Amino acid sequence: MGDIDHSPLGREVAYPRHYDASLLYPIPRRLGREAIGVAAPLPFIGHDRWNAYELSWLDAGGKPRVATATLQVPADSPHLVESKSLKLYLNSFNASRFTDAEAVRARIEADLTEAAGAPVAMIFGLPPFEDAIDGESIDGLDIAIDAYDAPDAALLVADAAEVVEETLASALLKSNCPVTGQPDWADVTLRYRGPRIDRAGLLRYLVGFRDHAEFHEQCVERIFVDVLARCAPQWLSVEARYTRRGGLDINPWRASAGIAAPVALRTLRQ
Repeated sequence: MGDIDHSPLGREVAYPRHYDASLLYPIPRRLGREAIGVAAPLPFIGHDRWNAYELSWLDAGGKPRVATATLQVPADSPHLVESKSLKLYLNSFNASRFTDAEAVRARIEADLTEAAGAPVAMIFGLPPFEDAIDGESIDGLDIAIDAYDAPDAALLVADAAEVVEETLASALLKSNCPVTGQPDWADVTLRYRGPRIDRAGLLRYLVGFRDHAEFHEQCVERIFVDVLARCAPQWLSVEARYTRRGGLDINPWRASAGIAAPVALRTLRQ
């Protein structure tokens, strides 16, 4: 466990031959939260939903079994799990025998709970696809954008004279891995009630992540705290659904206390 400089991300790592829980690499969430001024008590609730597309093991007779899985890590867990380490960990099941699928599920839940420091839930199978992004897309706005190095919270403004409840969406969120520099693509949905948020400013703000280096979970938390601070909504919910990499996609969700979690769905880009 430690910082990202000592994680397996961006390093050549031997392919695991047998089940190995030590491959999981937890990273303290506080490292990313300190950068955006988030401390306990957290200003949000939420979870990180992982969709796993590549899961296999050997049954008691040595016959391969294959499956998909959905994992859910609570946002208040002390640690997030680095994505490449999770991929390597799941691959370590490939040549290991288990009595049945329930034994695999129980083992994964226990190991991830230990790594995250809070209960992690797993079910077999993946969420269904949705035909379109939930909410009204702001991507068609005819605006000029020329800043991509970092999100600028000053672009977020709201009209206090008009209180609305709406869901806004964009498929233009892109950030970069803070270790490898590889691009991370996502659809983001923002639901809120409060002063009407200026859509042009919101889109410019989201596009500002384009060359920004930060983990998926940290990007969503940054969006949440920036919108909360600048636009003062009565309540707010932010979810990003990132495209798949290495057989995994990550879907962080952060919201005001008391807000129901979004329905688990996958976009067509996932």
